[in-house]
Amino acid sequence: MDVGDIISDSIKYPSSSWGKVLILGIITIASILIVPFFLVLGYMFRIIKATLAGIDELPEFDEIGDMFVDGLKVFVVGFVYAIPVWILSAIVGLVTGGNSAAAVTSLGTGYALAFILGNIVFFIIAVIIGLIELMAIANMAYNDGDLGTAFRFSEILDIIATIGWGKYIITYIVIVILAAIGVMIGVFTMFIIIGIILLPLIILPYLIMFEARGIGLLFSEAMETSAEEPLIE
Repeated sequence: MDVGDIISDSIKYPSSSWGKVLILGIITIASILIVPFFLVLGYMFRIIKATLAGIDELPEFDEIGDMFVDGLKVFVVGFVYAIPVWILSAIVGLVTGGNSAAAVTSLGTGYALAFILGNIVFFIIAVIIGLIELMAIANMAYNDGDLGTAFRFSEILDIIATIGWGKYIITYIVIVILAAIGVMIGVFTMFIIIGIILLPLIILPYLIMFEARGIGLLFSEAMETSAEEPLIE
């Protein structure tokens, strides 16, 4: 599948069952409490897993205990992958003194340049780690929820290489842009009563399903490509 096919499929995917979109929306609204938050992550994980299994319908909201555990695993993966980002953020903060861009500029051109470059490097590394994290979660789904497989870095990098970094990044950028548009629509409509309901109940769960489907399709394609490659004797 090319990028357009993946995005098109992912956009249509949530509309296969608006009832399930509403259910996830209710859980999302309830996520001000900690337990529903893990259920949202667990359902996202279930979508990736169903996509990898070749299922085109939205999964059911059954076996809530298993969904909670899966969500907890996704949270753990996200937490671990966030550690180097936090460390890097602290280093950038120490180097720049935690000053604003305006204050840094007043200290001299060289220091301002270091500030700008430091933040650019931080942003690039954070994005790369985020991309690896998504494939790590998909790899965990592919391996039936085995938490350890989310940290097989060499294996995960090989999967991304099979997809192609360019294709992966382009697909992710498109997903982020479309998600941002969806959120902005929700925010703008919050000026009327229906918007306050629309954003958490429809738009956010729709975007969660949309992104999870896209990641699942990318990973599934990588697995199919790997299976088709001839063995070198």
